[in-house]
Amino acid sequence: SEDSGKYTCDNGNEQTTATLTVKALPVTFTQPLQNQQAEEGGTITLSCEVSKSNVTVQWKKAGKVLRPSDKYKMHQAGSVAELTIHNLSGADA
Repeated sequence: SEDSGKYTCDNGNEQTTATLTVKALPVTFTQPLQNQQAEEGGTITLSCEVSKSNVTVQWKKAGKVLRPSDKYKMHQAGSVAELTIHNLSGADA
């Protein structure tokens, strides 16, 4: 963290120095994904929120990383991440 480091208090005659260590908190989900139902041929957006802004998330289906395409659109603004799936089919379940 940029605030970690040595800090000194100086009274003009003496100095005292201490080291500050700032531990990074783990990123957690403040709003998890919710189960959804949608109709074939439709479009759906899955949304989740993380505890820190601008932390990059990865979207996966069955463990496989999804890449942006005509079918999959990823959007992230601050701490909210969205995955929009277009032209839904049974294989998308």
